[in-house]
Amino acid sequence: MNPDVLIFGCTGQDGGYLSRSLIKKGLNVLGVSRSKKPNFNNLETLSIANKIKIVQGDLTNFKDIKKLLTKYKPKEIYNLSAQSSVGDSFKKPAETQRSIVDATLNILEVCREINFKGNIFFAGSSEIFGSTNKPAKLTSKIDLKSPYATAKYQSYLLSKMYREIYKINCVTGILFNHESPLRDERFVIKKIINAAIKIKYGNKEKLTLGNLSIKRDWGYAKEYVEAMQLINRSKLNRDYIICTGESHSLRTIVEKIFEQLDLNYLEHIIVSKELYRPNEIATSSGDYRSLQEDLGWKAEVRIDELIKKLITEEITHKYQS
Repeated sequence: MNPDVLIFGCTGQDGGYLSRSLIKKGLNVLGVSRSKKPNFNNLETLSIANKIKIVQGDLTNFKDIKKLLTKYKPKEIYNLSAQSSVGDSFKKPAETQRSIVDATLNILEVCREINFKGNIFFAGSSEIFGSTNKPAKLTSKIDLKSPYATAKYQSYLLSKMYREIYKINCVTGILFNHESPLRDERFVIKKIINAAIKIKYGNKEKLTLGNLSIKRDWGYAKEYVEAMQLINRSKLNRDYIICTGESHSLRTIVEKIFEQLDLNYLEHIIVSKELYRPNEIATSSGDYRSLQEDLGWKAEVRIDELIKKLITEEITHKYQS
């Protein structure tokens, strides 16, 4: 039986939650991994590792993608695969470009060649807006401050072009920061939570962080994958911003995390300018109102509840299991 949905990047945070959501809805999901031996940790954590078929495919290889889409003929495609760390993109700009831009172009060009009539969702990024003086809309100024942002903007433009010129049903959801227990320590909230819990359980080492004044719009990944589905299936065939509409400084996040563990963060952290990023974005927040007005989606989990969820899950998983 052909799959209803094909997901590139099914083993990552978003791919895992999206796969679980789709499976719960009774859909047949096919995952694609570049690796011959994919990491099943997230899928096992979500108890769906035995409910999803995964095949190998390289998004930077046009022939691989054409073979996959011709063979499996999915109704929906989600591309959540790519190098996903802004910090890593400064170290690996060429790899970042290939994994995002080449992958997007290959998917779109294959779909044009085979006359694909289904829906395609691309994961975009708020990084394309740079620092925002007010919540970003699709019409806001573009300000590219990293190799990652540059690649994501190219992907966004390619999708828009193929939609308008070739009438491909492709859309981009521009995602602001979103977290979950599935994140690894390359992402700052998970890094802070893990360190704070270790301190709570007796670790004497201090946590070293960079610029605490940066502000971000942080949401919950489990909610954001529901927005992805609404956007991909909408007859409006439009791009949307996925966010909470609220931004918080990293200092506030640190304080909230340590407070929930009955700790004073000032006693346990060191700020190092060596960890400041080049071209750091000062403030990032988004405007979700178009998504709410058109498709009825609004983030429900706010920052205090998100932090509580992440701390509870980490303690339960690592210290009480």
